Amino acid sequence: MTNSQRTGDPLVAPLTISDVLARGSVRSVYQPVVDLASGEVTAYEALARGPVGTVLERPDALFSAAAATGCTSQLDALCRRVALEGARDRLGDRLTLFVNVEPVAAGELPDDARTVVDPSGPIRVVAELTERNLTARPAELLRMVEAFRARGWGIALDDVGADPGSLALLPLLRPDVVKLDLRLVQERPSRAIAEIFSAVNAESERSGAAVVAEGIETDEHVAMARSLGATLGQGWHLGRPQALPTTLPPGPRARIPISAVAARERLGSPFGRVAAYRPVRAATKSLLTAISRHIETEALTLPAGAVMLTTFQEAGHLTDDVRQRYARLAQRHPFIGMLGAGFPREPAAGAYGADLAEDDPVRDEWNMALVTPHFAVALVGRQVGDGASEDDRRFDYVLTHDRDVVIEVAGDLMTRMSSSDER
Repeated sequence: MTNSQRTGDPLVAPLTISDVLARGSVRSVYQPVVDLASGEVTAYEALARGPVGTVLERPDALFSAAAATGCTSQLDALCRRVALEGARDRLGDRLTLFVNVEPVAAGELPDDARTVVDPSGPIRVVAELTERNLTARPAELLRMVEAFRARGWGIALDDVGADPGSLALLPLLRPDVVKLDLRLVQERPSRAIAEIFSAVNAESERSGAAVVAEGIETDEHVAMARSLGATLGQGWHLGRPQALPTTLPPGPRARIPISAVAARERLGSPFGRVAAYRPVRAATKSLLTAISRHIETEALTLPAGAVMLTTFQEAGHLTDDVRQRYARLAQRHPFIGMLGAGFPREPAAGAYGADLAEDDPVRDEWNMALVTPHFAVALVGRQVGDGASEDDRRFDYVLTHDRDVVIEVAGDLMTRMSSSDER
């Protein structure tokens, strides 16, 4: 029966996204995530579908319509609520449920985050961050991730490798699960695929994150996934999206890990954090300038895929030369952040800007953090007095290549990269 023959059905008649939200007319199908060694089902991912038989049935059309009308957050929360309601009483705590979260909706913590611990029936949930606009609202995204973790949810990063931003943010998001983009198992090996694999392998080795290969459609894809280090898989070869089975599989021998990652301790500023347990040196501005330029040069020579954040104290330091240098960095890497009093939202072409609050201690600091999958360095300094000239201004400072420390510095700065608008 064609759509035109069924227009008497109110859900099949032409709909707007407002109609879908008002009626709550979305549903969930569930696709299994399978242990590639044992064949056991370890989890299900909830996938949203719109009203059957309409142009909004497909999730891409559904979310495109929501984005066009500015209601992605509402649709995102509705789809997740429906997913939880459809699985909560079925999965219990034996199997894990993956639910998708749109990073662009990170400005609002979804109410369903508070329902994860239910005394009448606990459920293990992993919030899966989609790759769309992952770097649009970084401060809000980090806060949302910490709020999910505080309520017992795990974190997964989806389609890693499809967007450079997903690789760049791996260290800051600290996911429990990394889901490889389907092209890694479906395409012939290449240098680009090797770079992605190397980055994911390094992060998994450091953090213990589980690796899921998506898009598995053949036995050859299974073999490639295992060669790439994936222990879990998802795709039509392993199970199609559909209603949860009447009889669920038994709980797996090895459940997907959900780590208890502590929230970042707030110490006021990067220098305050690092100086508490690292030797502090004294230097003039001229030395810190030389060190900073060296870090910028290193960033330009490193493979694409870095996060770099720099503080400039105040807008007077945002010269044409600085704009040009950071525009070059932004051409190479997916996230270049620049912070200072009075800074615009895009202080250099392609870079992200943040205006520091009047009482923010970072206004008196000189901070840089550069993080890639295989390299990390941070310079943190605090002004201690004025010299006879600009170049003679004095700072206490710390230079470190300790990856954990650098990530904490980058996290401190990233939480200040708040924006009320989508980029």
